[in-house]
Amino acid sequence: MALDFAAGCAGGAAGVLVGHPFDTVKVRLQVQNVDKPLYRGTFHCFQSIIRQESMLGLYKGIGSPMMGLTFINAIVFGVQGNAMRHLGRDTPLNQFLAGAAAGAIQCVICCPMELAKTRMQMQGTGEKKSKKKMYKNSLDCLVRIYNKEGFRGINRGMVTTLLRETPGFGVYFLAYDVLTRSLGCEPEDPYMIPKLLFAGGMSGIASWLSTYPVDVIKSRLQADGLGGVNKYSSIMDCVRQSLQNEGWRVFTRGLTSTLLRAFPVNATTFATVTLFLMYMRQGEECSIQNSEPQCVQLQPLQQQTQPTSM
Repeated sequence: MALDFAAGCAGGAAGVLVGHPFDTVKVRLQVQNVDKPLYRGTFHCFQSIIRQESMLGLYKGIGSPMMGLTFINAIVFGVQGNAMRHLGRDTPLNQFLAGAAAGAIQCVICCPMELAKTRMQMQGTGEKKSKKKMYKNSLDCLVRIYNKEGFRGINRGMVTTLLRETPGFGVYFLAYDVLTRSLGCEPEDPYMIPKLLFAGGMSGIASWLSTYPVDVIKSRLQADGLGGVNKYSSIMDCVRQSLQNEGWRVFTRGLTSTLLRAFPVNATTFATVTLFLMYMRQGEECSIQNSEPQCVQLQPLQQQTQPTSM
C-alpha cells in the first residue's frame, strides 16, 4: 500500500502543474455575474486574465492544490487499491465501488482545499496588482474563514463535493480499467506510454462529464460571500436561482476549459502512477530474486495497472 500512496503523490504533483491555468478559467466562467459578464468564453477568459493580471493570474490559488492534491491522489490511489484487494474480484462493478469509496474519503481534504483555491482564484479579478487583498495566501484564507465562520465555514460545499467526487471517481477508475484492457497495455508494447496517456486522459473526461453540473453549483457556493454578501441560502436555492436567471446552459459554464484540462492532467497522473508502480515492483522482484541470474519477468501491464495489484 505504501507504493500506492507514493505513486499517487508523484501523479498529483505532475497533474497540478499541467492543469491549474485551465482550472482558474473554469472557476472564473462558472461564477461570473451573468448580468455583467467579464468573459465571453474560454479563450477570451484566457486572454483577459493574461492581459489584465499577467501570466501569474492563471496560477492564482495554486498553493492550495499543490499542498492538497498530492495527498488527495495518495489517498485516492491508496484507498482504491486497498478497496479492490478487500473486494477480491476485479470486476467493472468493483472498480466503480472502489473508486467511489476513494472519492468519498478524500473529500475531507478536497473540500477545504477547493474552497481556498476558489477564493484565491476569484480574488483580484481583472487587477494586475490587487489594491486590497482579502487573503494573503491559501492558508491565510482558510484561517480567516475558520475564525469568522468556524468549522462549518471551511467545509462550505461539502455536500456538493461528495455528490461530485463519489460517482466521479467511480467512473474515473471504471473507465481507466475498461480502456487499458481494451487497448492491451503491456510492458513490451512499444506504444504502451501513448496508450496509457490516452486511457488516463479519456478517463478524466468521462469523470468530469458525469458530474459537471454538480461542480458548477459547488463552485458557486464556495465563491459565495467573497465580497461579504451571501447570495445563496442552500444548494437548492443555488440551483433554483441559477436555472431561473441563466437557464439550463448554466450547468455547462466552463466545460470547455475543464475538458481541455482534464485530458492532459489525468493522462499525466495515470501514466505517472502506472509507470511508477510498474518500475518499483520490477525493482522489488529483482531484489527478491537477487540470487538468480535474471529478474522475474513482469506480468502484463494490463494486470499491473488494475488496483487489485496496487
